[in-house]
Amino acid sequence: MATSVLQPEERRMEHKPKPDAPRLTDDERTAILENNERETGDLPMELRERARVDIREEAALREQALSQMRHFIEKHPAIKKCRTDTPFLLRFLRTKKYSIPQACSMLERYLTIRQMYPQWFQKLDPLDPKIAAVIDAGYLVPLTKRDSEGRRVVLSCMGRFDPHLYDSCVMARVHSMIVELLLDEPRSQLLGYTHVNDEAGMQMPHVSLWSLTDVRIMLNCIQNSTPMRHKRTHFVNIPHYGIKFFEFAISLLSDKLKDRVSFHRTSEDLIKYVDPAILPKEYGGTVPLKDMIEDLKRKLLKHREDLLSLDDMCVDLYALEKNDLTQDIHSTAGSFRKLELD
Repeated sequence: MATSVLQPEERRMEHKPKPDAPRLTDDERTAILENNERETGDLPMELRERARVDIREEAALREQALSQMRHFIEKHPAIKKCRTDTPFLLRFLRTKKYSIPQACSMLERYLTIRQMYPQWFQKLDPLDPKIAAVIDAGYLVPLTKRDSEGRRVVLSCMGRFDPHLYDSCVMARVHSMIVELLLDEPRSQLLGYTHVNDEAGMQMPHVSLWSLTDVRIMLNCIQNSTPMRHKRTHFVNIPHYGIKFFEFAISLLSDKLKDRVSFHRTSEDLIKYVDPAILPKEYGGTVPLKDMIEDLKRKLLKHREDLLSLDDMCVDLYALEKNDLTQDIHSTAGSFRKLELD
């Protein structure tokens, strides 16, 4: 029988209870779960039945659809390089409720607009000095907590964007970068997004950043080419000289999206529809905006290489015009060029 060589003091230390590890907060636990989901594309167990009912997602259909989309990409005469990982393809399948032709059509349009409008959709580098400055100012911030519907909430504060220092291309790239950061979240792919747009501080130079043609093209891109389920959009504190601009923009939306837009005169009106507890402290919540900005910056830096590698994707626009693989998209590039002339 083996004899322990531990001395009395060592024996006492051996049986001394180890200090408890720091307990995770609910927010930290959720962040870990969501990070794991992002890597696999899997929804949490509690949302899988909702996915089956709302978007027809079931294991067998999911695998079949992913396989068909990969085959579509491989055989497509115009697509030269494209992501084929599961979280990326699920962006399109979940947005289009597993209609494979519509998902492939949206993917084709997504690749097309990224290449046709690189000034808006490429070089999404969080270390770019102009982009970094706009992020630091707090112009666009995804809130750390989701709303009552489980949706990711994106807050924009127009008064925090300096129109004298930065142009519409910088604004568009900031939006594109944060959208790309969020698009691989499985919960958001299912539940969609809420947008809160605080126009306090808007000046005439903000309005003049965008030509009407660019507004038309950008809204077409957002509606038809970006795999994002826009569930609710709130505008608040619009100055009188910005009303016509927003009326024009809303007129370009589909009827479905028009019905999801709400206007509020003041922040007090807004919080009747958006729980102030999830908003920054400056709007009645508990977490200061600067803390949300720091959280965003950490996530952007973590995924910086992924964001930059999006520019490796490539589509032959000339070949795309001659392609007829999908029934509901003919001459995609031509249709976007036509928009520039309308």
